[in-house]
Amino acid sequence: MSKSVLHAGSKAAMIVWRGASILGALCVLGLIIAWLSGAFTTKVSPGQTEPAVRQHADEPVGRVEEVTKDYVEEALGTLRAAERTAVSSKILARIDKILVDADDEVTTGQLLIQLQPDELEARLNQARETLTAAQARQEEARTAFTRIERLKEQNAATQAQYDAARAQVDVTEADVRRAEQALAEATTMLSYTQIAAPKDGRIVDRLAEPGDIAVPGQPLLTLYDPQSLRLEVPVREDLALKLTPGTRVTVAIDALDRELEGTVDLRVPQAQAASRSFLIKVALPATDDLFEGMFGRLKIPAGSRRHLCLPESALREIGQLEFVDVVEPDGTITRRFVKTGRRGLPGKVEVLSGVEAGEQVVIHHQE
Repeated sequence: MSKSVLHAGSKAAMIVWRGASILGALCVLGLIIAWLSGAFTTKVSPGQTEPAVRQHADEPVGRVEEVTKDYVEEALGTLRAAERTAVSSKILARIDKILVDADDEVTTGQLLIQLQPDELEARLNQARETLTAAQARQEEARTAFTRIERLKEQNAATQAQYDAARAQVDVTEADVRRAEQALAEATTMLSYTQIAAPKDGRIVDRLAEPGDIAVPGQPLLTLYDPQSLRLEVPVREDLALKLTPGTRVTVAIDALDRELEGTVDLRVPQAQAASRSFLIKVALPATDDLFEGMFGRLKIPAGSRRHLCLPESALREIGQLEFVDVVEPDGTITRRFVKTGRRGLPGKVEVLSGVEAGEQVVIHHQE
């Protein structure tokens, strides 16, 4: 057999082998596609299948009840003092001492700040010396006037001399009054170097330090009266109109985990256009643990409403869906999806849709 014949035979065998491989791969691929499409599984014949009916046995049940409940609306606000005072200097001087700090309790008249008095003491001494000199000139003028007056009675002095002596007395008396006023002013200015508390209160801000220059009108300390704390809160207009001065309300202070009874002190008679709300100020009882700037919630009675509720233990959840098992009048159990609202009485939950008043629901044991 020649070489060419052998070569042609091997080439034909290779072609046959490749064709068989491709055909086998196509068959396997076809089987996989048929399996994925369900060709080897049993088909469900078309039509409707009756659901399995579950009968109520001895499971505990609860009743869907219709209740009337008072509810409140909340408004958020901040504690602020009705009486807040900024302590400042009346004169320009350097601060020598500050005798209080933030959170200190002070009483009326207590010394808070000492300014350097050197310059004002010098002015006071100068005013005293000026008054002394004016009084001496006054005494001298009075003596001269008495002498001229006696000479005039003896016709030894002219009317002009008498008038001049009288005028000099008047001038020296004016000088004395002016010196006395200057002395009083210097004394008052010196008293301004001691800044005292204008009222009882608590220091909340210290805005200067010793060595700083006290400028008239610029606050150095801030204090407020803890007895005057009020909750200031914006309340929407339909609720604010129910809050008249004197109304008793409940205020929750979250930081203290406590509720206080307050009294509406003021309703600002102007609505805020942007929020359609009124500013309500509620006076609170004086306590040592309340501070200005704390957060508070005003609870406002907003009426009552009727709603359905059912036992919370009857609820079941699948993902974000909630359902209950309702016992029908014929004793069968139907699963219904419901929409719940707020938690109300202990063990009860408000239900907004899915059930009717008087229906019975299966109670499930808590796991």
